[in-house]
Amino acid sequence: MVARFNRRPMARRGAAGTLSWRSEQGIGLIIALLATMLLTALGLALVALTNTETAITSNYRDSQEALYAADAGVERAMQDLLLEPDWNNVLQGSRQSGFFDGQSTVTLGDGTTMSVESARSYLQQQTDDADVWGANDPQWQWYGRGFVSDMLPEGGINSTAYVMVFVGDDPSDNDGDPTRDANGVISMRVEAYGPQGGRKVVEVTVSRTASAEIERGYIAQRGQEELNQRARKAAVQTPGRGLTEMRMNVQSGTLTEQ
Repeated sequence: MVARFNRRPMARRGAAGTLSWRSEQGIGLIIALLATMLLTALGLALVALTNTETAITSNYRDSQEALYAADAGVERAMQDLLLEPDWNNVLQGSRQSGFFDGQSTVTLGDGTTMSVESARSYLQQQTDDADVWGANDPQWQWYGRGFVSDMLPEGGINSTAYVMVFVGDDPSDNDGDPTRDANGVISMRVEAYGPQGGRKVVEVTVSRTASAEIERGYIAQRGQEELNQRARKAAVQTPGRGLTEMRMNVQSGTLTEQ
């Protein structure tokens, strides 16, 4: 005799004909859906992390560019400032640097339009509200402004940063007249706006030395070395361009290319 056994499924049907809780049918679909949701969440998290890191890097780059632009504005304005025979004309707003665009409104790198005069008025309002030095509070005057790309006569700077240079009397002279230089020291404030709206401010104090010729010679020599380095770098980066050398006249401050 051969015994026969009929194998029956584990699931049992109830009165309505539905599968009971012991059925395993469809469990694979549920697992697949859960795995898909988990992988989707993981992918979205990676995308968000990548975008955040990219934004942080971009903001840091723009911030550093604005800082370098402000520092360049200090160096550029100082070269002209140390060649001024009378700083009283500078403090009264009758003398400006050669780096001065003269525009009343500018479009920044992020596409926003700014009134440059409103920027000076806002700075003066802040100084007046603080009223730290009383009658010796600086009366900020324009000395230079423009895009960093226009800072050198021959161009070559790839930047959309905008720089504004203000000068004011040094409060330490304590003469009660912010339009007159009494101690050979003035304050300089440089504001730079980066490509994406970043803003950096650098404040320095400029003082005359005992010999103006030493100042002019030092600034001219340093400026000439920097210009020569830029010229050599531009020649290397631009195939077919010859090496050039910039020379600065110590007396007039003019640049000539050789």
